[in-house]
Amino acid sequence: MKIICIGRNYADHVKEMNSPENEDPVFFLKPDTALLLRNRPFYYPDYSNNIHYEAELVIRIDRNGKHIREAFANDYYSEIGFGLDMTARDLQQKCKQNGAPWEIAKGFDSSAPISRFIPLTDLKNVENIEFSLKKNGEVVQHGFSKDMIFSVDRIIAHVSKYITLKMGDIIFTGTPSGVGPVKIGDRLEGFIEDKKMLSTLIK
Repeated sequence: MKIICIGRNYADHVKEMNSPENEDPVFFLKPDTALLLRNRPFYYPDYSNNIHYEAELVIRIDRNGKHIREAFANDYYSEIGFGLDMTARDLQQKCKQNGAPWEIAKGFDSSAPISRFIPLTDLKNVENIEFSLKKNGEVVQHGFSKDMIFSVDRIIAHVSKYITLKMGDIIFTGTPSGVGPVKIGDRLEGFIEDKKMLSTLIK
């Protein structure tokens, strides 16, 4: 099982991070040890002083495929979940300054809290999925899937040119603006439409 994460996929977040836009989806991988399941607490690691949340819609691949054409990509997923791409921003900045890969800042243990998955057919508007994140009861991120620079189908087509997708692989589809830091004692709650999908305590 692979965890594939898409970067720079919402224009407002690209501006927020002072990053350039790309002609094709940018992606990176997290190891399976990054998964944090069943609303378990996120333990703040001792090697970072600046952990940020990034709320994302997540899809799960339900059949194997490679070189998937965009027109057929929607045959490869049928469920959606909510995930957090927890990022050690201080480590990421050092990696950027040194021209080094970002895995240490993105792929550390428990850096991918993820909810259960629900059928896309359960949603009110599958063409424009609404999602949000609350920190301590206050909405800090709010997004719609139509605001993605690259659609889920485009992402699947692009990634599958380089990496074979297998049943059970998970794709984080990018985050809207509003990313920010967490501290011990914070509670993060993720929603798709009006469904609470995830609740994680920072410890």
